Amino acid sequence: VIVVDNGSTDESAAVARAAGARVLSVPYKRVGELRNEAAAIAHGALLAFVDADHELTTTWIAAALDVMRAADVGAAGALYVAPDGGTWVQGTYGALRGRTVGHADVRWLGSGNLIVRREAFEAVGGFDETLESCEDVDFCQRLRDAGWRLVADERLVSVHYGDPSTLGSLFRAERWRGRDNLRVTLRGGVTVRDLPSIVSPIVVALAVPSVLAATAAAPFTGGRSLSIAVAAAIVFTIIALARTVRIASAGGHWGVGAVARALAVATTYELARASAIVTRAAHHRPASAADARPAGASAK
Repeated sequence: VIVVDNGSTDESAAVARAAGARVLSVPYKRVGELRNEAAAIAHGALLAFVDADHELTTTWIAAALDVMRAADVGAAGALYVAPDGGTWVQGTYGALRGRTVGHADVRWLGSGNLIVRREAFEAVGGFDETLESCEDVDFCQRLRDAGWRLVADERLVSVHYGDPSTLGSLFRAERWRGRDNLRVTLRGGVTVRDLPSIVSPIVVALAVPSVLAATAAAPFTGGRSLSIAVAAAIVFTIIALARTVRIASAGGHWGVGAVARALAVATTYELARASAIVTRAAHHRPASAADARPAGASAK
């Protein structure tokens, strides 16, 4: 087990060493760099990447090895699971993300819960170290382009304790996470399935200032600019409601409270992703200076 300590200020490195792990000190680098440095000194034919805020089920390794028996599978994983007993934001955000059911080929796997064939990893050059976020999306695109299958399996359970617990932390997390979204999506050739992730934040980024500007100009235009504000507001509402329906459908809850929570998370998500287009966000970790540094990663 190799643990990459990315400038932590607690006893993580000491705990890892005491447990028998090899610890690399790589302070304040991007997450892609951390993963690549760990992979470079690992010896296995399979590399398992697990982020510091994840907890794996005890059967994860056996299940991962089973999935990787197929020679054409380059990587395997599963969607993260929200923590039991978390806040309503975490639960609703988990519904937005969805959950892996069964066993199926997919286009993307999150790198905090990922097993990769070393041959495939080296063939595509590992993770892109220039990316602040979405490095897993880019990595998976390149694996697919190289002819490898990506498989999601429900047995690879990974609880993500790093899910944002409040609407404010959700906004900060998605504003940071979305900063490289368009850049990465446009790299691999856009498909119909990619359009929502491209169009939605752009439309919202245009709609919100349009509403504000048109409303402010209303007293000087005889109210004519209000039609622009109304049109922009309708567009934003449609996008937020579509996301709300997706969350409510995934969670299977259609009560007033559940829908209101879904709408709050959907609206925050859309505003954050739109904000990421026009601003450069720092990492979304907690607000103290020590905790605002990039998150660590580990490779097994």
